[in-house]
Amino acid sequence: MSFLKNILTLRNLTFVVGAILLGSLLHFFFTGAGGQRYLAVRLVPLALILQILFVYQDRWFYPRLPALVNHIAVLAYLGIALYAMYYLTQNYEDIAIWRQARYTQHDFIVGVLVFLLVMELSRLIHPILFWVNVVLVLYTLFGQHSPIDFFWHPGMPLDRIITSSTVEFSTGVFGRYSQLALTLIAAFLLLAAAASGFGAQKALVDVMRRLAGRSRHTIPQTAVLASVSVGMVSGSGSANTAVTGSFTIPLMKRYGVPGTFAGAVETSASMGGLIMPPLMAVAGFIMAEFLGVPYWDVVVRGFAVAFVYFVSLVLAVYLLSVRLLPATPIQIPTVPLYCWLRTVIFFAGIIYLILLMSTFGVGAMRSALYTSGAILGLLILTWLYFRYVLKDPAVMGESLLGNLRTAVETHAEMTSYLTLLMATLGIMIGLFTVTGFITRMGSLLLQLGEFHIIATILMAWVFGWLVGTGLPPTATYIIVAVIIVPPLRQLGVDPWVAHFFAFLLAIWGELSPPTSLTAAVAAKIAESSFMRTMWEALKICLPITVMSFAIFVRSDMVVNPGWDQIVDTLLVAVGTAGVTYAVFGRFFSAWWPMAGTRLVFLALAIPVVFHPDDNVAIACAAVLLPLIMIGVHRHRKVAPRQELQEGVASEPAK
Repeated sequence: MSFLKNILTLRNLTFVVGAILLGSLLHFFFTGAGGQRYLAVRLVPLALILQILFVYQDRWFYPRLPALVNHIAVLAYLGIALYAMYYLTQNYEDIAIWRQARYTQHDFIVGVLVFLLVMELSRLIHPILFWVNVVLVLYTLFGQHSPIDFFWHPGMPLDRIITSSTVEFSTGVFGRYSQLALTLIAAFLLLAAAASGFGAQKALVDVMRRLAGRSRHTIPQTAVLASVSVGMVSGSGSANTAVTGSFTIPLMKRYGVPGTFAGAVETSASMGGLIMPPLMAVAGFIMAEFLGVPYWDVVVRGFAVAFVYFVSLVLAVYLLSVRLLPATPIQIPTVPLYCWLRTVIFFAGIIYLILLMSTFGVGAMRSALYTSGAILGLLILTWLYFRYVLKDPAVMGESLLGNLRTAVETHAEMTSYLTLLMATLGIMIGLFTVTGFITRMGSLLLQLGEFHIIATILMAWVFGWLVGTGLPPTATYIIVAVIIVPPLRQLGVDPWVAHFFAFLLAIWGELSPPTSLTAAVAAKIAESSFMRTMWEALKICLPITVMSFAIFVRSDMVVNPGWDQIVDTLLVAVGTAGVTYAVFGRFFSAWWPMAGTRLVFLALAIPVVFHPDDNVAIACAAVLLPLIMIGVHRHRKVAPRQELQEGVASEPAK
């Protein structure tokens, strides 16, 4: 009896369902059986089941109600998902082809159950999206009563809302966003799952600490290098912060870095992780879908944006480190060979992925599958060698099946989370569309464009900021791309520029006040003020704001891969570095000459980034770049060594 009790646990059930999801996805990846829409009909309910189980492992759904009520509710939700999966799969052809616009009462009831289940899960996991959808449902039902002409529409019956969001399959819960989550995105998440299963992420942090941790001034760069590495296969800023920040923030504080600064550095580095290919906060996959281009076309442009951001980020972190920390050397930590090998395997896999998509022309999904398989195979062989040949104590407490189980659970959790997010967004975008809000918002932006295109861009930026205050980057990008990109394109803006503008808005929205989940996670780990951490991170992340507008002038950065792209990328990198030095650098000790030099840096940086004449921009960059180099050297001499409230930590024991 006790044996059965140990086996029949919630975690084991979650693992089994996750393994079924992974097996179903792998079968589709290699066969394409049934197509993407049929895949979504089969596996979206399975993803909902996984989210129910993952959430229930951590907490009650309804803490104020008795345990029995929670158990019954969970069983009911699982039953709804299972029945919906069975019914919709069995009747797929009839519903998708023969009963369009003439759905039976049974179809409608199943649609209602699916709609309510997605809404309830979004209330628990994505509460802001839930309330936005509630408002949209009410607006869709009663739009004819709006006293404001801009928001008026004739209204829509409830049954049309339900069917368009569920059993129509082409929109809503089972639409293109859920299909994308279960295909291309799920394939790339295998990279993160393989790395997580064998502890490659922790190994990355250790290696980056070894590479960057040569003095107190370079210790904060550990967070930058670790976050960009983990961010390559992470689609969430808060998740990136939780993974790397749990190591890097305590490390920075041990060497005397103030908690606020440590949290801000990790937040800013995690923002960069969202920009970094190949995942690009998952928004890159949706961008490729919107533009109808291979995913590699998005990645090759994303690298330019990431390069600019990390040049400025490294500079900002260094200038702050010199100002806040003494220049005392520290003992360089040793890193075990097992960590080095896992790190090499991870980066070799990323290089292999890039070569497959670029040089060999392999499709993005196949490239992700081949790369994740190669990474997993090499990690297994390495683990077996250290476990049974070298008998390394670091792996003696692990088991191969345990590591593989961690990989499966990681993939199941990430995929089911994103599938629920995409299903919720499918409902939202569908309601935006049927109410005509997208068309009216586009008309408003076009009218502003008649006044001046800059007014349209500023209005779009404000709209994106408001949307991003409460939504994750993926959701923000989809909403901004659907509403803002079409009018920008009608005004003559290149599609690549418009979509990367939406992408950078979505990334900045993850940090924008008054809410930032990434900053909140970092502040909690650092035990610092959330508002101060977010404010410092906003200053460090200033290049994101600059780039959002720079791509309209230096458009080759995201439009024309090649030498033109390299020139524009270098110009924007020099310009943002100049802005960064103007904010954080100190050329003189006295305040009035220091203020004057900051104005000089800004006066040179602005034309480098925004002047339409390339010759003027290059001339200013030729002056600005040597000034930045001289300024960095001067900064080390004049920046005061401030005594930190936390105190300068003594050298930790090796």
